[in-house]
Amino acid sequence: MVSAASAIPEEVWSDLAILWNYHDMHHEARKSDIGIGLGSHDLGVAICTAELFKQGLFPRIVFTGANAPTTIERFPRGEAVHYREKAMELGVPDEAILVEPEATNTGENIQLTRKLLSAQSIEVSSVTLISRPYQQRRAYATCKMFWPEVTITCASLPLSLPDYIEAIGDADRVINMIVGDTQRIIELPKFGFAIPQEMPSEVHEAYERLVSVGYTTRLIK
Repeated sequence: MVSAASAIPEEVWSDLAILWNYHDMHHEARKSDIGIGLGSHDLGVAICTAELFKQGLFPRIVFTGANAPTTIERFPRGEAVHYREKAMELGVPDEAILVEPEATNTGENIQLTRKLLSAQSIEVSSVTLISRPYQQRRAYATCKMFWPEVTITCASLPLSLPDYIEAIGDADRVINMIVGDTQRIIELPKFGFAIPQEMPSEVHEAYERLVSVGYTTRLIK
């Protein structure tokens, strides 16, 4: 059977790999006050969060996320709720998990998580943001905008690009999501939703080539 990754044309694969590497912040794991699992269609976020918790990298978890059109069928009770259930299956105790079930975008993930922690008088000076691999840079830029005083470490399951595509099982979906995240790095700072991030010319050119061949379903207008 042909794998999802092997079916990607060579020229698309080359550009996709450039974007994949750009979005990885390449942070080393370190202890923080809280682990924040950002809601999405990818249950790997919950798995990674649970693994880091069990390694002792943070004492408490917040899972944040309601639903998006891409997640309502997969996680009908909400992204954060399903993440919590998965983490508990993997051995994380219930009392170590907080759930923020209302956020519908990354900005709300950060702002509502911050509000939840403040309401519970939980002081935080450092956070580990756990996301899809290609969401790391956007998560970092968003958190720096809405919570600038905390030290941020980004983390994801340590999967290669081919392995990630196989895990999701839908190459077109992954490519479109990565292209969409790249556009958001460019556009969101213009509206005050994230801090600006440097984008090397080879990254911007790879992004434009992927847009030109039709990977546009996750672009914002």
